Amino acid sequence: MKKLATLFIAAMLIVVLAACGSNSKDASTEETASGDEKLTIKHELGTTEVPKNPKKVVVFDMGTLDSLDKLGVNVTGVPKDGLPSYLSKYKDAKYKNVGGLKEPDFEKVDQIHPDLIIISGRQANLYDKFKKIAPTIYLGVDTKNYMKSFKHNAETLGDIFDKKSEVKKQLAKIDDQIKALHDKASKSDKKGLIILANDGKASAYGEGSRFGLIHDVFGVKPADKNIKASIHGQSISFEYILDKNPDYLFVVDRGAVVGGQSSAKQVVENAIVKKTKAYKEHQIIYLNPNYWYLSGGGLISVPEMAKEISDSIKP
Repeated sequence: MKKLATLFIAAMLIVVLAACGSNSKDASTEETASGDEKLTIKHELGTTEVPKNPKKVVVFDMGTLDSLDKLGVNVTGVPKDGLPSYLSKYKDAKYKNVGGLKEPDFEKVDQIHPDLIIISGRQANLYDKFKKIAPTIYLGVDTKNYMKSFKHNAETLGDIFDKKSEVKKQLAKIDDQIKALHDKASKSDKKGLIILANDGKASAYGEGSRFGLIHDVFGVKPADKNIKASIHGQSISFEYILDKNPDYLFVVDRGAVVGGQSSAKQVVENAIVKKTKAYKEHQIIYLNPNYWYLSGGGLISVPEMAKEISDSIKP
């Protein structure tokens, strides 16, 4: 009887130990399954390991904010002073204000304890400071390879936020839209000139420049093929505009989004510019600076930019 009791106890111990071993294994598997999945993102400023589907995201690039808004991805912090008007919902108190586009509030960013920070050209020189706070990636648009970099950025967001199929769908629609625009523009012999109006002065932008996709991607022939590509454009006089005499004059009004007032029309449509074909044929097009100056390279802004140019091109 005592022997049977001993055997019974031994058997029970084996069952208990087996159960404990099984529970231990399940806990380990659950921990692995629930642990943060990591992605390695290569970008212009380095290689960064980021969590998949990060919960707290701080965004300093307006093109990225535009895309995330289109994809329905929540963000935690944004620079509220630099928001384009169509993204004004991010001024709401539920979104943290993290300073300016060029002067981030690092203390506020740090207080958020973000899982991911996304920056672009205006913050590039501060990358090392950002990455000390949280994983940081650069998603600026390369104007010399606009569509390639725009698509790469969108696909990167698709990978990080599990939105691959939606990104693919949006990019396909944009490709179709741009193809139709390019076919329309390339059939015309009319030429265009792009200028940025700012405080009574003007700068011209050509192929490969900040606004050069009008020529490079959309297919509008340039009135001047010798404009040097640069961020700030080539400083020009109004006599220069008359000399080039474009059929289309595309104007980006910086004052409308930076100074709060639009003065470009009064500055641009002076006695000299009124002698151009663009003025006489009512083809001075004031582009929406919210898209062109603040948030280019987004899933919302790029199709809107293409639409503006398409609407302005006459057969």
